[in-house]
Amino acid sequence: MVARDRTPWLIAGASLAALLAMVFIMLARESPRVAVAEPVSPPAEAPPDISAMSPRERFNRLYNRVMQAAQSRDEATVTRFTPMALMAYAQLDTIDADARYHTALLKMHTGDVVAPLALGDSILTANPGHLFGYIIQGTVARFRKDEKALQQAYAAFLKHYEAEMKAQRPEYSEHRTSLDDFRTAALAGRASGS
Repeated sequence: MVARDRTPWLIAGASLAALLAMVFIMLARESPRVAVAEPVSPPAEAPPDISAMSPRERFNRLYNRVMQAAQSRDEATVTRFTPMALMAYAQLDTIDADARYHTALLKMHTGDVVAPLALGDSILTANPGHLFGYIIQGTVARFRKDEKALQQAYAAFLKHYEAEMKAQRPEYSEHRTSLDDFRTAALAGRASGS
């Protein structure tokens, strides 16, 4: 009678052992696929949705994207978004010194030094003494290793600096770091007498 009481337990135990064995076999068969599976790479960063933006907002957004990528040395993003930013510039209905300055920087990142000089000249034609014109001239001169042109850009920048900063142009506050850096370089160049 005691033996009959154990029979259901023995059957249940054997069934449980068989079930566990099947689970282990199934897991063992799944393991190689998990181990061999390709690592999931993040999807390529999608361009920002600029369809609902104004032309100026599109241009500014793309310009900022390229400059951030350039600062982090992300050449793939610079290469990908610079043409889009330049197309957005071409669609602007009004072009001011700030847009010309941004476009000159974009062009310099593509290795173009002729178009930035023209943009710098157009800034100075529309706004004589505008500091962005001299920054562009100086940056191109540094790229070309043209010391004479660089010193001319430095001298013109320093000559107009005080009056231009008193004008409190909005673009100057947005690019204060660039203005300060160029002024520091211009003062150092003047002090060294080079």
